[in-house]
Amino acid sequence: MTVEQYNPNKTTTLETPVKVIEEQANTLNTTGNNARIGFISLGCPKNLVDSERILTQLRTEGYDVVPSYNNADLVIVNTCGFIDAAVEESLDTIGEALAENGKVIVTGCLGIKEDEIREVHPNVLAVTGPHAYESVVEQVHEFLPKPSHNPFLNLVPDHGIKLTPRHFAYLKISEGCNHKCTFCIIPSMRGKLVSRPIGEVLDEAKRLKAAGVNELLVISQDTSAYGVDVKYRTGFWDGMPVKTHMQQLSEKLGEMDMWVRLHYVYPYPHVDDLIPLMAEGKILPYLDIPFQHASKRILKLMKRPGSSERTVERIKKWREICPDLVIRSTFIVGFPGETEEEFEELLAFLKDAQLDRVGCFKYSPVEGATANALPDHISEEVKEERLAKFMEVQSEISAQRLQNRIGNEYFVTVDEVTSEGAIARSFAEAPEIDGLIHINDVHDLTPGQRLWVEIIHADQHDLWAVPSADQ
Repeated sequence: MTVEQYNPNKTTTLETPVKVIEEQANTLNTTGNNARIGFISLGCPKNLVDSERILTQLRTEGYDVVPSYNNADLVIVNTCGFIDAAVEESLDTIGEALAENGKVIVTGCLGIKEDEIREVHPNVLAVTGPHAYESVVEQVHEFLPKPSHNPFLNLVPDHGIKLTPRHFAYLKISEGCNHKCTFCIIPSMRGKLVSRPIGEVLDEAKRLKAAGVNELLVISQDTSAYGVDVKYRTGFWDGMPVKTHMQQLSEKLGEMDMWVRLHYVYPYPHVDDLIPLMAEGKILPYLDIPFQHASKRILKLMKRPGSSERTVERIKKWREICPDLVIRSTFIVGFPGETEEEFEELLAFLKDAQLDRVGCFKYSPVEGATANALPDHISEEVKEERLAKFMEVQSEISAQRLQNRIGNEYFVTVDEVTSEGAIARSFAEAPEIDGLIHINDVHDLTPGQRLWVEIIHADQHDLWAVPSADQ
């Protein structure tokens, strides 16, 4: 069970896409022409899916994707603008791409602030906002004309270009968000909720399964709101009616013989209906559900639902139904007006809730967030103190929960094999954001392979295991 402190040098960017682009370059860059695209994907998994869609279209048109500035005729930077540190990383990356290559197209969340980008980097070729796939491709056409190629020589897979290892993939089910959380500017960047048709989502899941994916990570800005915008309209898939709703989607995905992991789940009441599906083994007993705080007053200022008493009660009921349930959450300390008593209430909540995975951020006054107008902002010194105390409390909880797993056996998926051995995950660990299970000195495994292991050691973040005697 993991607790992590936000590292501004890392922001929210995933590491896996960099490795995958490098690995794919040797197999995909085979056309021999000069239409070569360098691609940098910053930010969260939702941004990563946007990158995959852009790259799929470019590959379909015959462009090659290369992993370095030097070999690229043009570079696309898909930016993040979630918090100030992410904005800084995006601007720095754009500057690096300009210095190393000179021809740069900018897209993604920060793209809605074109004036800000051009003030720092006036020589970028073009700027678009998030999920502007067609516009990005059109801009590429303008500055790097389509290559002539034989589409049957370099076929793009039915599931498109993926920036994840072959055995897991992100499945984005909607765009945008209807909430008005005062600390967040995502709705102003990505717009209101737009749910994908359920048949389209299930078709994509089926294609991914056929391509070798054995774990789906369901993502959106607000996964539990899926279908709200279309009033849970009934769609059709495989000739059968299916409601555009989180529960029905989870049930159908659970029939595909893949691990199904839910991320970005807003704590609506109907989330309770998903727990029996987890207990029955239809989807993984894993919930990524950002509670943000425990104080009812602070949550109200954030325009978030809930209170610590009701949330702890719900968690206890969930665990009664599904004892294996793993809960990941994120919190903000130092929100404007947060008193010492309210911070202590948050710490008490952590001890009561016994959450498995926890991330914590200091409040960041990102431009455009309505919470910036609230009175009684907290000093950076106090924010740091509260963050340190929060981490101390949750680290003890995390360490103990990991210790409790020693001696137990888990079915795991191998993600990577290094010189030290295999690195794996169980149902309790999502890729990139949670801890790892190290299987040292075992090298005869391959990424995507599954096996039973016994946990023999733990620290505050990771687990160590050996293959079980009986497989």
